[in-house]
Amino acid sequence: MSGFSHHLIVAPILIPFAAAAIMLFIEERNRTAKALISLASTVLLLTVAMFLMRSAHGMDSPNGEAGGVYLLGNWPAPFGIVLVLDRLSALMVLLTATLAIPALGFSLARWHNAGAHFHSLFQLLLMGLNGAFLTGDLFNLFVFFEVMLAASYGLLMHGSGQQRVKAGLHYLVINLASALLFLIGVSLVYGTSGTLNMADLALRLADLPVERRILLESGLALLGIVFLIKAGIWPLNFWLPNAYSAASAPVAGIFAILSKLGIYIILRLSMLVLGNDTLPMASMARDVLLYAGLATVVFGAIGVLASQALGRLAGYSVLVSSGTLLAVIGFGGATASSGALFYLVSSTLTMGAFFLLIELVERGQDAGASMLAVTMEVYGDVDEDEADDEIGVTMPATMAVLSVCFSACAILLSGLPPLSGFVAKFTILSGVIGANAPTATSAAWITATLIILSGLCALIAMTRTGMRTFWASIEGTVPRVLVIEVAPVLILLTMTLALTAGAGPVMRYMDDTITMLSDPRNYINAVFEARRIAEGAIKP
Repeated sequence: MSGFSHHLIVAPILIPFAAAAIMLFIEERNRTAKALISLASTVLLLTVAMFLMRSAHGMDSPNGEAGGVYLLGNWPAPFGIVLVLDRLSALMVLLTATLAIPALGFSLARWHNAGAHFHSLFQLLLMGLNGAFLTGDLFNLFVFFEVMLAASYGLLMHGSGQQRVKAGLHYLVINLASALLFLIGVSLVYGTSGTLNMADLALRLADLPVERRILLESGLALLGIVFLIKAGIWPLNFWLPNAYSAASAPVAGIFAILSKLGIYIILRLSMLVLGNDTLPMASMARDVLLYAGLATVVFGAIGVLASQALGRLAGYSVLVSSGTLLAVIGFGGATASSGALFYLVSSTLTMGAFFLLIELVERGQDAGASMLAVTMEVYGDVDEDEADDEIGVTMPATMAVLSVCFSACAILLSGLPPLSGFVAKFTILSGVIGANAPTATSAAWITATLIILSGLCALIAMTRTGMRTFWASIEGTVPRVLVIEVAPVLILLTMTLALTAGAGPVMRYMDDTITMLSDPRNYINAVFEARRIAEGAIKP
């Protein structure tokens, strides 16, 4: 990238920041203007993200060299702030923008009117996410992390209500404690290594005195705990199902990518800092990710089976996806890691669609329908005459559309063919126990077994809930669903279908991404070889 296009690396941060700042000067009563600005900003963000994705794909040299590096303030690394665009960061920025547009469109039906400053908070959340994906140093990772969290506090409690406020306060306390651990960890890393630039940190590890490594490892361990909390690893994930199920539908939809931020940072640091085994803690860190990830899969699968409410079922499904990703990162292997990236994209789009769909499905249910349906399942209290009378009743078109969307989500979450969830899990299993896998171990077979069983649990839970919702004899009203509400769900599910159709090119991109990440020299060289721009040399 050269000329003006080089400056587009900072655009995913500046675009939502400028939109949020402009909307703060507009009266809250003029929500139409705010909605138009927010929507225009998000569409522009998606356009830029697509260009950056294409640029990152084209900039990589045959030897896997990383892409563009932007020197903020024109200060060279490691003295200044750097933004790094490579295949992984470009993928995450594009995924954020892709998920944001349907979530924002869904909110325009009614949710953006339920409280103040929804659009400003939404844009600040996007700014924090994009900044965390692009930053090249730990301090600014903390800054963008906090911007994202501050916006998520307001969005979680958007719409008020006792349940949202209670879950929001728990979420606030947990993340404030995480922020404190983040600061302590960053301080320990800087105090022992003398740098917070991730590329510079990777270089200095080999020459670090032994007496300093204990404090450095302690700092990295604290940072790992912070990111694992955000990723929802067991036993630090007790807050996630309650928070995600209490959030409004569009907020929960965009929150589907928040846990993936923790996954992204863990993948980035594990490949960059611990990938060359210069620290004794490298092997232990991978074991922690593997076994804690498997424990998270078990915990999430049990929660999925036990959940009667759709919101909690979706929250525990997020835990299953996070546990799967963490376990695969800990397991290692190029094929499995490539499948994990594919699974990250597929599961994020699926969970975004599912959270939006839940509100539409529950809108037509009576207050006590779920409890009554459970009672009837247990005691069999069904009037056979009434059941016979309902034979042949035509399902309304609205319910038919919602049931098709629900079935697609069930197929994706359980990993059944032919959609992208199956492609992702099949690739992971091929990398764990297949022909492309290293020597099969007990850990490999346990990982494969739990991934398959978690899909079975999701299938059972979704089938049970779907039958109760769409086939039960309990009478419910047909929900009033607007086109602007169902269209985002269909768009996200169509994207998973596109992932399936284009699985070959997408998997090649994921393979190239893992190949690049596997050699830390690619990232380090790109950062330190970035040239300052001479005065007057900027040309459009």
